[in-house]
Amino acid sequence: MMASSPRIITFSFLFVILLGAFLLTLPISTKDGIVTPFIDSLFTATSATCITGLAVYDTFSYWSFFGQAVILALIQIGGLGVMSFVAIFSFVIGRKISLKERRIMAESFSIDTNQGIIRMVRQLLRITFLCELIGACLLAIRFVPQFGWSDGIWFSVFHSVSAFCNAGFDLMGKLENGISLTAYVGDPLVNIVIMALIVIGGLGFFVWRDLLSFKQFRKLRVHTKIVLFVTAGLILFGAIAFWILEKDNSFRDFDTGERILASFFQSITPRTAGFCTVDSALLSDPSKFVTVLLMFIGGSPGSMAGGVKTVTFALAVFAAFSVARGVNTVNFAKRKINWAAVMRAIAIILISMLFVMIALVLLSATQPFSFLDLLFEAVSAFGTVGMSTGVTAGLTAFGKSVIMILMFFGRVGVLSIAIAFTVRAKTINIEYPEEKVIVG
Repeated sequence: MMASSPRIITFSFLFVILLGAFLLTLPISTKDGIVTPFIDSLFTATSATCITGLAVYDTFSYWSFFGQAVILALIQIGGLGVMSFVAIFSFVIGRKISLKERRIMAESFSIDTNQGIIRMVRQLLRITFLCELIGACLLAIRFVPQFGWSDGIWFSVFHSVSAFCNAGFDLMGKLENGISLTAYVGDPLVNIVIMALIVIGGLGFFVWRDLLSFKQFRKLRVHTKIVLFVTAGLILFGAIAFWILEKDNSFRDFDTGERILASFFQSITPRTAGFCTVDSALLSDPSKFVTVLLMFIGGSPGSMAGGVKTVTFALAVFAAFSVARGVNTVNFAKRKINWAAVMRAIAIILISMLFVMIALVLLSATQPFSFLDLLFEAVSAFGTVGMSTGVTAGLTAFGKSVIMILMFFGRVGVLSIAIAFTVRAKTINIEYPEEKVIVG
């Protein structure tokens, strides 16, 4: 029996993760030439392929250049998707891409039809590599003078790819272990470039194509309008929240410029990049909770980001408002939203919440950390964010396993995995009598 597209996508990610884990166990992957425990290599490979950023070891201090290159390759593959690299290989050798492969590519980008998928993949690759190249060139302005030509160029490329793919891995362990980008909290160049890469990478391929095709906002598709509306709203909400909640806490020693940059950076990075210019462990509990909300929502469909996605969140909110107003349809921008899409959005949110809750119970029962820190870690893993309050390195083997499963489910998608491993019921044309139930 032919394997379904979700099953092929799921197992292709598993194959890449296992291959990456094997390479990271090799002595050549570490600076000290030692064999890394398989559980830690598997955790790092899962985090990189699922573009999360949670790390057991400091990426610069522990991994050699070869190990860092493996991690960067896993980030790029995980960000673009395995099937995109199948397309790249086919383009290089001049091989024709089969109809089955086109169907799998369309499924991996959540597209209902494979018509024009090759043209879309080509455009996706061009935009991705162009944005990463521009980001690397801009970051080199800061990193080359600071670290020298070889390290400066490598750091620029690594952080540009990591930011655009919303991965969150960094090499700033050269300055101090585990500081992420906190040394650049007041640097406009580094902040703006990284934030721009995160936002662009998190908008999604459909939005890129739509924005390039239409010059007027009113001509944009409803999907694009929802993404732009929700993205802008969440960024603004987060920035205002962090400004208010942290002005007398982690931001108290910052000047106005640093406070503005830190507020916007802390608002953008949970969607779902994982970098930080302020240590997450120093955030107040209300700020941690705001971060958890942003991480759970994440980026947009068809993007490098994780989470339940902005459109999913928006449709659920629109449906709630429609019910509150006594309206039986969901509308936005003078368009009626397909009810099946609304039900799918609600299902994704409920299944995701249930999955995170189960994982949180397991972590709380076995790991010696506070409930809020474990909630932060669990949602960060599921949302493929990579932010941490310092919990990751202290997890037991069981805790790491739970986090790895969360990262994998968050990247591939709970519905995709459910479809991949569930036997589809045969369609039976039977309609049962309708009966009312009491709700609320």
